[in-house]
Amino acid sequence: MYIHKEGWKLLFSVALALILINLLLFFLIGVISTISLAISIILFLFFTNFFRSPRRFYQQAHPGDIVSPADGKVVVIEPVYEELLLKEKRLQVSIFMSVTDVHANWYPLTGKVIHYSHRNGNYHAAWLPKASSENEHSSVIIRSAYNQQTVLVRQIAGALARRIVTYAHTGKRCKVNEHLGFIKFGSRVDLFFPLDSVDMLVEPGTHVKGNKTVIARFKAKENNEAV
Repeated sequence: MYIHKEGWKLLFSVALALILINLLLFFLIGVISTISLAISIILFLFFTNFFRSPRRFYQQAHPGDIVSPADGKVVVIEPVYEELLLKEKRLQVSIFMSVTDVHANWYPLTGKVIHYSHRNGNYHAAWLPKASSENEHSSVIIRSAYNQQTVLVRQIAGALARRIVTYAHTGKRCKVNEHLGFIKFGSRVDLFFPLDSVDMLVEPGTHVKGNKTVIARFKAKENNEAV
């Protein structure tokens, strides 16, 4: 298991603070407190768990496969009107990331980033429907290399998550197995597919693994142009 680069600075700061606290206690009472040391180790492991980054490589069985961008539980699969960017009805798939899930995010498909934006907002609980539009979030629209369809991927901050990291930028060519970003302390990732464009391979309640679980597949190749 590896530690994601987004956690290095924070973990160094946490380790330094815990060492200083234990040294201070040693100078004050003359011995290293077993309780203090145990609490320090537990706290450090707790923070380390948030930033674990498993090495996963997905070998696409079908070029139209769409892979889960995050670890978590599928909580929503429903048609909605995407009002912030696309201004049209889309099939929304929401993956809720708990505090115990891996918090790294991956690109769900190979293609080209045609839009990236970040929006500040609230910090409602991530499972609430209004979190998708009202919470702080980053939006990435990818044009598929397979059939030119566009997929909107939205990283959403929640009540605990206060920082979203996104590596995408407009014009970037992206592919499965690459990191899209990181949501510190978890939250939620939404995907918006064109209506009637995909066959869903998961359902609400399904637990998925980022860059491992195939969540959907494009129905048919409509355009063979390169991106």
